[in-house]
Amino acid sequence: MEWTREKRYLPYNKWDAETLLNLQAEAANSAYQMHYHLHPISGLVNDPNGFSYFNGEYHLFYQSYPFGAVHGLKSWVHFKSQDLVHWINLGLAVKPDSIADSHGTYSGSAREIDGKLFLMYTGNHRDENWIRTPYQIGAWMDKDGKVSDKTILFKNPDHITEHFRDPQILKQNDTYYAILGAQDKAEKHGHIDVWKSQDLKNWEELGFLNLSEHDLGYMIECPNIVRIGDKVVVIFCPQGLDKDVADYDDIYPNMYVIADDIDFENHKLINPGQLHNLDEGFDVYATQAFNAPDGAAYEVSWVGLPDTAYPTDNENWANCLSQVKKLSIRDGKLIQEPVETIKSLRRNAEKINSKVIKENTTGQYELKLNIGANQNGCLHLAANNDLSQSLQIKFDTKDGKLTLDRAQAGKQVAVDYGTTRSTSFTPHEDLKLNIFVDHSLVEIFVNDGEHVLTGRFFTNPVNQRIEFDQDIDYQGKFYNMETIL
Repeated sequence: MEWTREKRYLPYNKWDAETLLNLQAEAANSAYQMHYHLHPISGLVNDPNGFSYFNGEYHLFYQSYPFGAVHGLKSWVHFKSQDLVHWINLGLAVKPDSIADSHGTYSGSAREIDGKLFLMYTGNHRDENWIRTPYQIGAWMDKDGKVSDKTILFKNPDHITEHFRDPQILKQNDTYYAILGAQDKAEKHGHIDVWKSQDLKNWEELGFLNLSEHDLGYMIECPNIVRIGDKVVVIFCPQGLDKDVADYDDIYPNMYVIADDIDFENHKLINPGQLHNLDEGFDVYATQAFNAPDGAAYEVSWVGLPDTAYPTDNENWANCLSQVKKLSIRDGKLIQEPVETIKSLRRNAEKINSKVIKENTTGQYELKLNIGANQNGCLHLAANNDLSQSLQIKFDTKDGKLTLDRAQAGKQVAVDYGTTRSTSFTPHEDLKLNIFVDHSLVEIFVNDGEHVLTGRFFTNPVNQRIEFDQDIDYQGKFYNMETIL
Protein backbone atom coordinates (compact mmCIF):
# COMPACT_ATOMS: atom_id res chain seq x y z
CA MET A 1 0.00 0.00 0.00
CA GLU A 2 1.24 3.49 -0.82
CA TRP A 3 0.77 5.69 2.21
CA THR A 4 -0.18 9.03 0.73
CA ARG A 5 -1.12 11.94 2.99
CA GLU A 6 -4.76 11.46 1.98
CA LYS A 7 -4.61 7.79 2.97
CA ARG A 8 -3.01 8.49 6.37
CA TYR A 9 -5.67 11.04 7.28
CA LEU A 10 -8.68 9.22 5.87
CA PRO A 11 -11.51 9.34 8.45
CA TYR A 12 -12.01 6.09 10.35
CA ASN A 13 -15.53 5.62 8.99
CA LYS A 14 -14.11 5.47 5.46
CA TRP A 15 -12.29 2.21 6.26
CA ASP A 16 -14.23 -1.04 5.95
CA ALA A 17 -14.61 -3.53 8.79
CA GLU A 18 -12.96 -6.40 6.90
CA THR A 19 -9.74 -4.40 6.47
CA LEU A 20 -9.58 -3.70 10.19
CA LEU A 21 -10.29 -7.33 11.09
CA ASN A 22 -7.52 -8.51 8.78
CA LEU A 23 -5.10 -6.05 10.35
CA GLN A 24 -6.07 -7.23 13.82
CA ALA A 25 -5.44 -10.83 12.82
CA GLU A 26 -2.06 -9.93 11.33
CA ALA A 27 -0.96 -8.24 14.56
CA ALA A 28 -2.34 -10.98 16.82
CA ASN A 29 -0.71 -13.82 14.89
CA SER A 30 2.76 -12.31 14.51
CA ALA A 31 5.59 -14.34 16.02
CA TYR A 32 7.08 -11.03 17.21
CA GLN A 33 3.99 -9.87 19.08
CA MET A 34 4.24 -9.20 22.83
CA HIS A 35 1.94 -11.04 25.25
CA TYR A 36 2.47 -9.51 28.68
CA HIS A 37 2.94 -5.92 27.55
CA LEU A 38 0.40 -3.55 26.04
CA HIS A 39 0.72 -3.80 22.27
CA PRO A 40 -1.20 -2.83 19.13
CA ILE A 41 -4.55 -4.45 18.58
CA SER A 42 -3.82 -3.40 15.00
CA GLY A 43 -1.61 -0.86 13.29
CA LEU A 44 0.76 1.42 15.16
CA VAL A 45 1.05 2.34 18.82
CA ASN A 46 3.10 5.23 20.11
CA ASP A 47 2.98 7.53 23.16
CA PRO A 48 1.35 6.41 26.42
CA ASN A 49 -1.23 9.01 27.43
CA GLY A 50 -3.51 9.85 30.34
CA PHE A 51 -1.71 7.63 32.88
CA SER A 52 -3.76 8.22 36.03
CA TYR A 53 -5.79 6.84 38.92
CA PHE A 54 -9.55 7.29 38.74
CA ASN A 55 -12.60 5.64 40.28
CA GLY A 56 -10.47 3.16 42.23
CA GLU A 57 -8.50 1.93 39.20
CA TYR A 58 -5.45 2.80 37.15
CA HIS A 59 -6.11 4.17 33.68
CA LEU A 60 -3.80 4.30 30.71
CA PHE A 61 -4.35 5.26 27.08
CA TYR A 62 -2.06 4.92 24.15
CA GLN A 63 -1.91 6.81 20.89
CA SER A 64 -3.05 4.57 18.08
CA TYR A 65 -3.23 4.54 14.32
CA PRO A 66 -5.15 1.29 13.75
CA PHE A 67 -4.83 0.99 9.95
CA GLY A 68 -1.12 0.46 9.43
CA ALA A 69 2.41 0.80 10.74
CA VAL A 70 2.55 4.50 9.92
CA HIS A 71 1.83 7.77 11.70
CA GLY A 72 -1.61 8.79 10.49
CA LEU A 73 -4.86 10.03 12.02
CA LYS A 74 -4.30 9.33 15.71
CA SER A 75 -6.77 8.39 18.44
CA TRP A 76 -6.50 7.21 22.05
CA VAL A 77 -7.24 3.61 23.05
CA HIS A 78 -8.21 3.13 26.70
CA PHE A 79 -7.10 0.48 29.22
CA LYS A 80 -7.76 0.09 32.93
CA SER A 81 -6.16 -2.04 35.63
CA GLN A 82 -6.40 -2.92 39.31
CA ASP A 83 -2.72 -3.82 39.63
CA LEU A 84 -0.72 -2.08 36.84
CA VAL A 85 -0.04 -5.48 35.24
CA HIS A 86 -3.35 -6.99 34.08
CA TRP A 87 -5.10 -4.55 31.75
CA ILE A 88 -8.64 -4.51 30.36
CA ASN A 89 -9.04 -3.06 26.88
CA LEU A 90 -11.91 -0.57 26.85
CA GLY A 91 -11.44 0.36 23.20
CA LEU A 92 -11.39 3.66 21.36
CA ALA A 93 -11.84 6.54 23.80
CA VAL A 94 -10.62 9.86 22.40
CA LYS A 95 -11.46 10.28 18.75
CA PRO A 96 -10.36 12.90 16.21
CA ASP A 97 -13.92 14.11 15.82
CA SER A 98 -13.76 17.88 16.26
CA ILE A 99 -12.28 20.78 14.31
CA ALA A 100 -9.59 21.24 16.96
CA ASP A 101 -8.31 17.65 16.67
CA SER A 102 -9.31 17.08 13.06
CA HIS A 103 -5.89 15.64 12.15
CA GLY A 104 -5.26 13.63 15.28
CA THR A 105 -5.61 13.40 19.04
CA TYR A 106 -2.02 13.91 20.08
CA SER A 107 -0.43 13.30 23.45
CA GLY A 108 -1.59 14.48 26.83
CA SER A 109 -2.37 13.55 30.42
CA ALA A 110 -5.24 12.99 32.82
CA ARG A 111 -6.19 13.78 36.40
CA GLU A 112 -9.18 12.89 38.58
CA ILE A 113 -11.12 16.04 39.44
CA ASP A 114 -14.48 16.16 41.21
CA GLY A 115 -15.47 12.59 40.38
CA LYS A 116 -14.51 12.71 36.72
CA LEU A 117 -11.28 12.22 34.80
CA PHE A 118 -10.07 15.44 33.23
CA LEU A 119 -8.15 14.82 30.00
CA MET A 120 -5.79 17.46 28.65
CA TYR A 121 -4.21 16.79 25.28
CA THR A 122 -3.01 18.37 22.05
CA GLY A 123 -5.39 18.50 19.13
CA ASN A 124 -3.64 18.43 15.78
CA HIS A 125 -5.50 20.68 13.35
CA ARG A 126 -4.43 21.51 9.81
CA ASP A 127 -6.08 23.86 7.37
CA GLU A 128 -6.52 23.46 3.61
CA ASN A 129 -2.92 24.63 3.09
CA TRP A 130 -1.65 22.02 5.56
CA ILE A 131 -0.70 24.71 8.10
CA ARG A 132 -0.88 23.26 11.60
CA THR A 133 -2.46 24.79 14.67
CA PRO A 134 -1.77 22.89 17.92
CA TYR A 135 -4.82 23.33 20.13
CA GLN A 136 -4.63 22.30 23.78
CA ILE A 137 -7.93 20.60 24.54
CA GLY A 138 -9.73 19.74 27.76
CA ALA A 139 -12.30 16.94 27.96
CA TRP A 140 -14.05 14.98 30.68
CA MET A 141 -14.44 11.21 31.04
CA ASP A 142 -17.14 9.83 33.30
CA LYS A 143 -17.08 6.60 35.27
CA ASP A 144 -18.57 4.72 32.31
CA GLY A 145 -15.60 5.69 30.12
CA LYS A 146 -17.56 8.20 28.01
CA VAL A 147 -15.52 11.22 26.91
CA SER A 148 -17.42 14.47 26.34
CA ASP A 149 -17.32 18.26 26.62
CA LYS A 150 -14.25 18.82 24.51
CA THR A 151 -13.12 22.43 24.90
CA ILE A 152 -10.24 24.38 23.38
CA LEU A 153 -8.19 25.72 26.30
CA PHE A 154 -5.48 27.63 24.43
CA LYS A 155 -3.24 27.44 21.39
CA ASN A 156 0.40 28.26 20.78
CA PRO A 157 1.16 31.89 21.68
CA ASP A 158 2.82 34.14 19.12
CA HIS A 159 6.37 33.45 20.30
CA ILE A 160 6.02 29.63 19.97
CA THR A 161 5.99 27.70 16.69
CA GLU A 162 3.49 25.03 15.70
CA HIS A 163 5.61 22.62 17.76
CA PHE A 164 3.67 22.97 21.00
CA ARG A 165 2.26 19.80 22.49
CA ASP A 166 2.02 17.02 25.11
CA PRO A 167 0.53 18.82 28.15
CA GLN A 168 0.84 17.34 31.63
CA ILE A 169 -1.85 18.58 34.01
CA LEU A 170 -0.65 19.15 37.59
CA LYS A 171 -2.05 20.69 40.76
CA GLN A 172 -0.31 22.50 43.60
CA ASN A 173 -2.36 23.95 46.43
CA ASP A 174 -5.46 25.38 44.72
CA THR A 175 -3.86 26.10 41.35
CA TYR A 176 -3.67 23.94 38.26
CA TYR A 177 -0.50 23.98 36.20
CA ALA A 178 0.32 22.50 32.82
CA ILE A 179 3.73 21.88 31.29
CA LEU A 180 4.14 21.45 27.54
CA GLY A 181 6.86 20.75 25.04
CA ALA A 182 7.56 23.83 22.95
CA GLN A 183 9.83 25.41 20.36
CA ASP A 184 10.41 29.16 20.42
CA LYS A 185 10.14 31.10 17.16
CA ALA A 186 13.17 33.33 17.71
CA GLU A 187 15.92 30.74 18.20
CA LYS A 188 14.11 27.50 17.27
CA HIS A 189 15.16 25.97 20.61
CA GLY A 190 13.30 23.37 22.65
CA HIS A 191 11.69 24.30 25.97
CA ILE A 192 9.20 23.18 28.60
CA ASP A 193 6.50 25.86 28.75
CA VAL A 194 4.60 26.42 32.02
CA TRP A 195 0.96 27.54 32.22
CA LYS A 196 -1.51 27.98 35.07
CA SER A 197 -5.25 28.13 35.68
CA GLN A 198 -7.63 28.40 38.62
CA ASP A 199 -10.63 26.91 36.86
CA LEU A 200 -9.28 24.69 34.01
CA LYS A 201 -10.87 27.09 31.51
CA ASN A 202 -8.84 30.29 31.63
CA TRP A 203 -5.12 29.72 31.21
CA GLU A 204 -2.11 32.03 31.59
CA GLU A 205 1.40 31.40 30.30
CA LEU A 206 4.10 31.75 32.98
CA GLY A 207 7.15 31.11 30.80
CA PHE A 208 9.78 28.56 29.89
CA LEU A 209 10.98 26.31 32.71
CA ASN A 210 14.54 27.05 33.78
CA LEU A 211 15.59 23.46 33.37
CA SER A 212 19.27 23.61 32.47
CA GLU A 213 22.00 26.11 31.68
CA HIS A 214 22.47 24.33 28.35
CA ASP A 215 20.70 24.60 25.02
CA LEU A 216 18.45 21.52 24.96
CA GLY A 217 18.14 21.11 21.20
CA TYR A 218 15.45 22.22 18.78
CA MET A 219 12.42 20.67 20.50
CA ILE A 220 11.34 19.04 23.77
CA GLU A 221 8.54 16.47 23.75
CA CYS A 222 6.57 14.66 26.44
CA PRO A 223 7.57 16.58 29.60
CA ASN A 224 6.55 15.07 32.95
CA ILE A 225 7.04 16.12 36.55
CA VAL A 226 6.71 13.74 39.50
CA ARG A 227 7.53 14.09 43.17
CA ILE A 228 9.61 11.37 44.80
CA GLY A 229 10.15 11.87 48.50
CA ASP A 230 11.36 15.43 48.96
CA LYS A 231 12.66 15.71 45.38
CA VAL A 232 11.17 16.66 42.03
CA VAL A 233 11.99 14.65 38.90
CA VAL A 234 11.50 16.07 35.41
CA ILE A 235 11.33 13.47 32.61
CA PHE A 236 11.41 14.72 29.01
CA CYS A 237 12.51 13.99 25.43
CA PRO A 238 14.88 16.56 23.91
CA GLN A 239 15.35 16.44 20.14
CA GLY A 240 18.60 17.67 18.60
CA LEU A 241 20.43 17.70 21.94
CA ASP A 242 24.19 18.25 21.60
CA LYS A 243 26.03 15.12 22.75
CA ASP A 244 28.50 17.35 24.59
CA VAL A 245 25.62 18.27 26.90
CA ALA A 246 24.55 14.67 27.53
CA ASP A 247 25.81 11.47 25.96
CA TYR A 248 23.29 9.31 24.14
CA ASP A 249 23.15 6.98 21.14
CA ASP A 250 19.51 6.88 19.99
CA ILE A 251 18.13 9.24 17.37
CA TYR A 252 16.44 11.09 20.26
CA PRO A 253 16.95 10.41 23.98
CA ASN A 254 14.54 10.19 26.91
CA MET A 255 16.15 12.04 29.82
CA TYR A 256 15.56 13.13 33.41
CA VAL A 257 16.73 15.74 35.90
CA ILE A 258 16.40 15.55 39.69
CA ALA A 259 15.85 18.85 41.53
CA ASP A 260 15.20 19.86 45.12
CA ASP A 261 11.88 21.47 44.18
CA ILE A 262 10.03 23.46 41.54
CA ASP A 263 8.79 27.04 41.68
CA PHE A 264 5.93 27.03 39.20
CA GLU A 265 5.15 30.73 39.47
CA ASN A 266 8.71 31.68 38.55
CA HIS A 267 8.99 28.64 36.22
CA LYS A 268 12.26 27.37 37.60
CA LEU A 269 13.72 24.27 39.21
CA ILE A 270 15.40 24.64 42.57
CA ASN A 271 18.94 23.26 42.46
CA PRO A 272 18.56 21.00 39.41
CA GLY A 273 21.10 18.23 38.87
CA GLN A 274 22.67 16.89 35.70
CA LEU A 275 20.84 15.40 32.73
CA HIS A 276 20.73 11.60 32.72
CA ASN A 277 19.45 8.99 30.28
CA LEU A 278 16.27 7.47 31.62
CA ASP A 279 16.90 4.18 29.81
CA GLU A 280 20.29 3.04 28.52
CA GLY A 281 18.98 0.61 25.94
CA PHE A 282 17.73 1.13 22.40
CA ASP A 283 14.07 2.02 22.12
CA VAL A 284 12.53 3.97 25.02
CA TYR A 285 10.80 7.28 24.29
CA ALA A 286 7.81 9.42 25.33
CA THR A 287 7.78 8.12 28.90
CA GLN A 288 4.77 9.21 30.94
CA ALA A 289 4.90 9.35 34.74
CA PHE A 290 2.45 10.37 37.45
CA ASN A 291 1.98 10.34 41.21
CA ALA A 292 -0.78 8.04 42.44
CA PRO A 293 -3.02 9.24 45.30
CA ASP A 294 -0.75 7.51 47.83
CA GLY A 295 2.22 9.48 46.49
CA ALA A 296 3.87 6.57 44.68
CA ALA A 297 5.47 7.53 41.36
CA TYR A 298 4.97 5.26 38.34
CA GLU A 299 6.09 5.47 34.72
CA VAL A 300 5.43 3.72 31.44
CA SER A 301 7.19 4.25 28.11
CA TRP A 302 6.66 3.90 24.42
CA VAL A 303 9.05 1.19 23.23
CA GLY A 304 9.71 2.65 19.83
CA LEU A 305 11.41 5.73 18.43
CA PRO A 306 10.30 8.51 16.10
CA ASP A 307 11.62 8.36 12.54
CA THR A 308 12.64 4.71 12.98
CA ALA A 309 11.53 1.67 10.97
CA TYR A 310 10.97 -1.73 12.59
CA PRO A 311 10.72 -5.15 10.91
CA THR A 312 7.06 -5.58 11.89
CA ASP A 313 6.21 -2.57 9.72
CA ASN A 314 6.04 -5.19 6.96
CA GLU A 315 3.33 -6.95 8.97
CA ASN A 316 1.36 -3.69 9.26
CA TRP A 317 1.82 -3.23 13.01
CA ALA A 318 4.48 -1.52 15.13
CA ASN A 319 5.70 -0.89 18.67
CA CYS A 320 4.46 -1.55 22.20
CA LEU A 321 4.57 -0.09 25.71
CA SER A 322 7.04 -1.00 28.44
CA GLN A 323 5.94 -2.60 31.66
CA VAL A 324 5.00 -0.13 34.38
CA LYS A 325 7.90 0.78 36.66
CA LYS A 326 7.86 2.21 40.17
CA LEU A 327 10.22 5.11 40.77
CA SER A 328 12.33 5.93 43.81
CA ILE A 329 15.58 7.76 44.53
CA ARG A 330 18.58 6.03 46.09
CA ASP A 331 21.93 7.72 46.67
CA GLY A 332 20.94 10.57 44.37
CA LYS A 333 20.00 8.23 41.50
CA LEU A 334 16.61 7.60 39.97
CA ILE A 335 15.71 3.96 40.59
CA GLN A 336 13.28 2.20 38.25
CA GLU A 337 11.92 -1.16 39.36
CA PRO A 338 9.18 -3.50 38.16
CA VAL A 339 5.98 -3.09 40.15
CA GLU A 340 5.58 -5.80 42.77
CA THR A 341 2.49 -7.22 41.05
CA ILE A 342 4.49 -8.27 37.98
CA LYS A 343 5.29 -11.35 40.07
CA SER A 344 1.67 -12.45 39.63
CA LEU A 345 2.52 -13.39 36.02
CA ARG A 346 5.22 -15.87 37.05
CA ARG A 347 4.64 -19.55 36.37
CA ASN A 348 6.76 -22.71 36.84
CA ALA A 349 9.68 -21.27 38.81
CA GLU A 350 12.99 -23.10 38.25
CA LYS A 351 16.29 -22.66 40.04
CA ILE A 352 19.19 -22.39 37.60
CA ASN A 353 22.99 -22.42 37.88
CA SER A 354 24.26 -24.23 34.77
CA LYS A 355 25.93 -22.97 31.59
CA VAL A 356 22.92 -23.91 29.47
CA ILE A 357 19.92 -22.28 31.12
CA LYS A 358 17.27 -23.34 28.63
CA GLU A 359 17.50 -25.26 25.37
CA ASN A 360 14.12 -23.95 24.28
CA THR A 361 11.70 -21.38 25.68
CA THR A 362 8.31 -19.99 24.73
CA GLY A 363 9.93 -16.58 24.23
CA GLN A 364 7.95 -15.22 27.15
CA TYR A 365 9.83 -15.30 30.45
CA GLU A 366 11.61 -13.60 33.33
CA LEU A 367 15.20 -14.44 34.24
CA LYS A 368 16.70 -13.41 37.60
CA LEU A 369 20.47 -13.76 37.94
CA ASN A 370 23.06 -13.02 40.58
CA ILE A 371 26.47 -13.19 38.89
CA GLY A 372 29.51 -13.40 41.15
CA ALA A 373 32.15 -10.67 41.29
CA ASN A 374 35.33 -10.57 39.18
CA GLN A 375 34.05 -12.49 36.14
CA ASN A 376 33.33 -11.64 32.56
CA GLY A 377 31.30 -13.42 29.96
CA CYS A 378 28.34 -13.31 27.62
CA LEU A 379 24.76 -14.44 28.09
CA HIS A 380 23.04 -15.43 24.84
CA LEU A 381 19.26 -14.97 24.64
CA ALA A 382 17.01 -16.08 21.77
CA ALA A 383 19.98 -18.05 20.44
CA ASN A 384 20.37 -20.80 17.89
CA ASN A 385 22.22 -23.98 18.87
CA ASP A 386 25.75 -22.84 17.97
CA LEU A 387 25.18 -19.33 19.44
CA SER A 388 26.05 -17.66 16.14
CA GLN A 389 22.71 -15.86 16.25
CA SER A 390 21.49 -14.33 19.51
CA LEU A 391 20.76 -11.27 21.56
CA GLN A 392 23.87 -10.87 23.71
CA ILE A 393 24.32 -9.48 27.21
CA LYS A 394 28.05 -9.03 27.80
CA PHE A 395 29.18 -8.41 31.36
CA ASP A 396 32.43 -7.69 33.17
CA THR A 397 32.10 -7.60 36.94
CA LYS A 398 35.81 -6.85 37.28
CA ASP A 399 35.53 -3.50 35.51
CA GLY A 400 31.82 -2.96 36.12
CA LYS A 401 30.45 -2.84 32.59
CA LEU A 402 27.41 -4.35 30.89
CA THR A 403 26.65 -4.24 27.15
CA LEU A 404 23.49 -5.20 25.28
CA ASP A 405 24.42 -6.25 21.75
CA ARG A 406 21.86 -6.95 19.01
CA ALA A 407 24.28 -7.09 16.06
CA GLN A 408 23.65 -10.85 15.68
CA ALA A 409 20.00 -10.73 16.72
CA GLY A 410 18.34 -11.34 13.36
CA LYS A 411 16.60 -8.53 11.51
CA GLN A 412 18.36 -5.24 12.19
CA VAL A 413 16.96 -1.96 13.50
CA ALA A 414 18.42 1.56 13.24
CA VAL A 415 21.98 0.33 12.65
CA ASP A 416 23.07 3.89 11.84
CA TYR A 417 22.78 4.53 15.58
CA GLY A 418 24.81 1.49 16.60
CA THR A 419 24.08 -2.09 17.57
CA THR A 420 25.27 -1.94 21.19
CA ARG A 421 24.26 -0.05 24.32
CA SER A 422 26.30 -0.09 27.53
CA THR A 423 26.11 0.92 31.17
CA SER A 424 28.50 0.79 34.10
CA PHE A 425 28.16 -0.34 37.69
CA THR A 426 30.36 -0.77 40.75
CA PRO A 427 33.30 -3.06 39.85
CA HIS A 428 34.43 -6.10 41.88
CA GLU A 429 30.91 -6.74 43.17
CA ASP A 430 28.14 -9.19 42.36
CA LEU A 431 25.90 -8.20 39.45
CA LYS A 432 22.13 -8.54 39.82
CA LEU A 433 20.13 -8.82 36.61
CA ASN A 434 16.37 -9.04 36.27
CA ILE A 435 15.66 -9.78 32.58
CA PHE A 436 12.19 -9.74 31.05
CA VAL A 437 11.74 -11.15 27.54
CA ASP A 438 8.46 -10.92 25.66
CA HIS A 439 9.08 -12.38 22.18
CA SER A 440 10.65 -9.30 20.53
CA LEU A 441 11.11 -7.12 23.61
CA VAL A 442 13.79 -7.23 26.29
CA GLU A 443 13.88 -5.17 29.51
CA ILE A 444 16.99 -5.53 31.66
CA PHE A 445 17.00 -4.17 35.22
CA VAL A 446 20.54 -3.85 36.61
CA ASN A 447 21.26 -3.97 40.36
CA ASP A 448 17.71 -3.46 41.59
CA GLY A 449 16.81 -0.76 39.09
CA GLU A 450 19.94 1.42 39.16
CA HIS A 451 20.01 1.06 35.38
CA VAL A 452 17.47 -0.15 32.82
CA LEU A 453 18.18 -1.21 29.24
CA THR A 454 15.17 -1.75 26.99
CA GLY A 455 15.19 -2.86 23.38
CA ARG A 456 13.38 -4.58 20.57
CA PHE A 457 15.02 -7.50 18.75
CA PHE A 458 13.90 -9.68 15.87
CA THR A 459 15.70 -13.00 15.92
CA ASN A 460 14.35 -16.04 14.09
CA PRO A 461 11.37 -17.05 16.29
CA VAL A 462 12.56 -20.68 16.38
CA ASN A 463 15.76 -19.59 18.16
CA GLN A 464 14.88 -19.84 21.85
CA ARG A 465 18.07 -21.05 23.54
CA ILE A 466 19.50 -19.33 26.66
CA GLU A 467 23.16 -20.08 27.37
CA PHE A 468 26.34 -18.55 28.77
CA ASP A 469 29.41 -18.60 26.55
CA GLN A 470 31.41 -20.27 29.35
CA ASP A 471 31.01 -21.59 32.86
CA ILE A 472 29.96 -18.75 35.15
CA ASP A 473 29.60 -18.64 38.92
CA TYR A 474 26.01 -17.51 39.36
CA GLN A 475 22.66 -18.36 40.90
CA GLY A 476 19.32 -17.64 39.33
CA LYS A 477 15.67 -18.35 38.73
CA PHE A 478 13.70 -18.77 35.53
CA TYR A 479 9.95 -18.10 35.24
CA ASN A 480 7.54 -18.47 32.36
CA MET A 481 5.29 -15.43 32.17
CA GLU A 482 1.55 -15.48 31.74
CA THR A 483 -0.24 -13.75 28.86
CA ILE A 484 -2.26 -10.68 29.90
CA LEU A 485 -4.22 -9.81 26.74
